[in-house]
Order: sequence, then structure tokens, then C-alpha cells
Amino acid sequence: MFQELSGANSSKVQVSEFVLMGFPGLHTWQHWLSLPLAWLYLLALSANILILIVIKHEATLHQPMYHFLGILAVVDMGLATTIMPKILAILWFDAKAISLPECFLQMYVIHCFVGMESGVFVCMAVDRYVAICRPLHYTSIVTGSFVARATVFMALRNCLLTIPVPVLAAQRQFCSRNEIEHCLCSNRGVTSLACDDRTISSMYQLLLAWTLMGSDLGLIMLSYALILHSVLKLNSAGAASRALSTCTSHLILILFFYTVIVVLSVTHRAAVTVPLIPVLLNVLHNVIPPALNPVVYALKNKELRHGLYKVLKLKVKDN
Repeated sequence: MFQELSGANSSKVQVSEFVLMGFPGLHTWQHWLSLPLAWLYLLALSANILILIVIKHEATLHQPMYHFLGILAVVDMGLATTIMPKILAILWFDAKAISLPECFLQMYVIHCFVGMESGVFVCMAVDRYVAICRPLHYTSIVTGSFVARATVFMALRNCLLTIPVPVLAAQRQFCSRNEIEHCLCSNRGVTSLACDDRTISSMYQLLLAWTLMGSDLGLIMLSYALILHSVLKLNSAGAASRALSTCTSHLILILFFYTVIVVLSVTHRAAVTVPLIPVLLNVLHNVIPPALNPVVYALKNKELRHGLYKVLKLKVKDN
């Protein structure tokens, strides 16, 4: 667990593994939390797999909007699978130890998937903007090639820009303390154990949040402002209602995703007095959206709902 490093005039202990303590203040009964968390994880996997099956088998869903939804489903499953097996291992088997390489890898993958989810939301917002504001040019702009290029760009953006996060964290010196009051390897939780200066790591984390999440949220807000402006100019209330209905599920998920990120950033200030709040929000933010996204789309999107009925061979009237 600890390795002794000796120098010319001093010696110090360098940790060789971290210990994820779980939920702060709930150590004695936190195993009960495994039940809802395991249920959310199973829901995320099963619902997203079902969404992928429906999109693949239903010809009417072979459209860019649903291709982005399929990509979102893959990202959601990847994000949930990155953290939930380890969290459940902690809660069920008290398997709290995690090696440094495994911890930094988890940190990197979490950042990649969260950034990718944000990027997919941007692509979906642009898709809705073109469909509503430039309907005559939709088929020539939002093509299969556009979906592929946008996906590759978002993947490269997030994979490359998030590399410094674990690299900078790994360069810190971790002396004596190795217990992380968290269920996963968050950058803040890990670097708080460092016995040397972590300013650069913290500054890059802040810069990354503003450049990635900030720019994504700005583009989404701009897209929907233009959509709202275009819809308000429609003479028919029915046409306006139909146009906005295609955006409802997307807006619900966006509001939840970014609201939790903002709240999580704010509550980090209260981590000293109430450390449970940011830890619980962090875990829920990484597991609720993967479970919530396919459910919201299935409930709010008529075409997807009909495709789901066909795959499940259900005869349900849907007006």
C-alpha cells in the first residue's frame, strides 16, 4: 500500500494504491444504497440496449436524430459501466482498494464519456435546429456523413482534451494519505490527497469545464433560442406545437444533465461541512442520466414508442 522513497536528506512514503471509502457519513449502512443503485444500473443497460435494438430493426427510425440517440445510448452504457461495477463491489464486498493506474484510467474514461454525452446533446440540438428552422435543406445538411463526422469530431475532442486530467493527477506526490472519501476516482477527490501543489491540475479542470461544457451549453442555448424564434413566427398554433414536441424529450434531458453539473460545482464549496452531498450528486449524475435518457425518449417520442411496441409485439393504441 505504501512505498518508501528516500532522498539525500529526507525520506517520505509514496502510496501505491487508493482506498475508496464510499459515501461519507454513511459507512455503517451504505450497503443498503446498493439496491437502488443496482436497479438503476440494470435499467440503464436494459433500456439502452432495447433502444439500440428498436432503432436497428425499425426502418422508420433510420434517421439522423435516432442515430444520435443510438450514439447517446452507447455513451450512457459506457459511462454507467465505468463506475457502477466498482461501486457495487465496494458496497457488497468491501472491495475498496484500487490501484493507481486503474484509478487514473477510471478518471480519464469518466471525463471522456461525460464530455461525449455533452457533445451528443449539441449534435441533437443542431439536428433539431436544422429540422425546424431549415426544413427544406434538412436532408442535404444532416446526412449520414454529417452524423459520422460529428461523432468522430466529438470523440476525438473529448479523448484528446481530457488526457491531461489523469496525467496531471498522476504527477502529484501522494504521501501517507490514500483514503478517498468517494465511491469513484474523481479528480478533486484524488488530488486532494496530494502532498505537493495541485494548482495546475485544478486550473486545467476548471478550464476544461468552461471550454467543453460551457461551449456546448452555449451552442445548445443558441440553437433553441433560434428554434423558439422560428416557432413563434408560425401562424398556426398546431404547427408550433408539433415543432416544439419534437424537442421536448431533448430539453428535459439537457436541463437535468447541465443542472446537476452546475449544482455539483456549487456544492463542492460545502464539501468540508457536508461531504456527502457532492459525492452523492456525482454518483447520481453518472448513473441517473443513462437510466433516464431512454425512458424519457420512449415516453415522449411517438415514433420511438411505436417502434418499441413493434419490437415487444405489443398491441397498444397510441394517439
